[in-house]
Amino acid sequence: MGLFSLSLLPPALVAVIYKDGGGTAFIQAFVLSLFLGFILWYPNRRHKKDLRTREGFLLVVLFWGVLGSIGAVPFIFSSQPDLSITDSFFESFSALTTTGATVIVGLDSLPKAILFYRHLLQWLGGMGIIVLAVAILPVLGIGGMQLYRAEMPGPVKDSKMTPRIAETAKALWYIYFLLTVACAFSYWVAGMNVFDAICHSFSTIAIGGFSTYDASIGHFDSPAINIVCVVFLLIAALNFSLHFAAFTRRGINLRVYFKDAEFKVLIIVQLVLTAICFATLYHSGIYDSPEETFDYALFQAVSISTTAGFGTESFHMWPLFLPMLLIFSSFIGGCGGSTAGGIKVIRMILLLKQGSRELKRLVHPRGMFSIRIGNKALPERVIDAVWGFFSAYALVFVICMLALMGMGMDNITAFSATAACLNNLGPGLGEVASNYASINDGSKWILLLAMLFGRLEVFTLLVLFTPTFWRN
Repeated sequence: MGLFSLSLLPPALVAVIYKDGGGTAFIQAFVLSLFLGFILWYPNRRHKKDLRTREGFLLVVLFWGVLGSIGAVPFIFSSQPDLSITDSFFESFSALTTTGATVIVGLDSLPKAILFYRHLLQWLGGMGIIVLAVAILPVLGIGGMQLYRAEMPGPVKDSKMTPRIAETAKALWYIYFLLTVACAFSYWVAGMNVFDAICHSFSTIAIGGFSTYDASIGHFDSPAINIVCVVFLLIAALNFSLHFAAFTRRGINLRVYFKDAEFKVLIIVQLVLTAICFATLYHSGIYDSPEETFDYALFQAVSISTTAGFGTESFHMWPLFLPMLLIFSSFIGGCGGSTAGGIKVIRMILLLKQGSRELKRLVHPRGMFSIRIGNKALPERVIDAVWGFFSAYALVFVICMLALMGMGMDNITAFSATAACLNNLGPGLGEVASNYASINDGSKWILLLAMLFGRLEVFTLLVLFTPTFWRN
């Protein structure tokens, strides 16, 4: 909490630079956060003990829960926007989990400090996701999607928090920071002003989807900016272990990407989605030219399927099945170990391979079939873990959707809102197509929990609800 309070100072500085009067809330929140952090730290400052797996799970959940709560304080103190406590928590958790669902209407007229803070929260949350997925979850024994990459960093054999995690996290920070700088520079060259370029680079590399305008990326009406966004969304949707391997071992080695099965499937999914969207939109004759049609189709296909949620067009107004297709594509999401949400490409690959194996077993009941990624046969416990994850994901989805319908939400809105928050996507259909301001407070708390379940890979949070976890 003490360290996190430092993140409240840059928005205060932005308020001074732009003289927008939004800095007071951040100074108040900084003092409160620092004070609370100090009184919790001081009595325990000499207590040192190795973390066990149980404390590891609790620490990860508390990390997101506590920092998401502290992140809500500036929204509570701020007079513009004038948010309720529920809306403040919703906005903060949406930013930190990189979901990108917003309850704020009228972004164009907000103080620059608030706009910057929303994007900064997403950027910090994105980095937390990378370190969580690549460095910490394997230690806790649930980094199953990385077990097949023996040559990659990430899986840590030791059961304690070792220096290897710190080294891996530091390298990931460098990669993440350099990608953000490159993205901001590209946006600036493409035509954004410096402020918008920095903010959008934060939310692009974090695959968050927040924008400084209600019209999102569509505000700029620029094919060049759209292309920059698409390229960096695809880079951020790749496993950061691949970036680590490609750029930190004996110079640059791009062949690492093309050897990776997950990378190939992600690109194929994007190409197929773009082709379907382009063909349907072109046949419908909504846009004036093939070039314009392709621009909209490519951008929305990549933005929704990688769970960013940026918009150049109201995709929920598109014809036929396209809105539902794009919502379903967000269940796949990006690669494991990326800032994207969803079930992840590697898990989908393993589910398909397992399904194929069961079909073969029907024909050859005594046959022995192994599931391989590349040339490596996977242990059965990896397949079991993926099936367990998929079952838990589906269960959480159904419970959240039924709870929303019980709150009076219509079917389409309940389905898409649950999908958008559990997959950390942001925009949905129906009432939540543009923002979440109109839904009731109870629904917002359910969706806030769905965001946490999606971001913490379900099991990390679900394990806290089991009696076994709390037994000595």
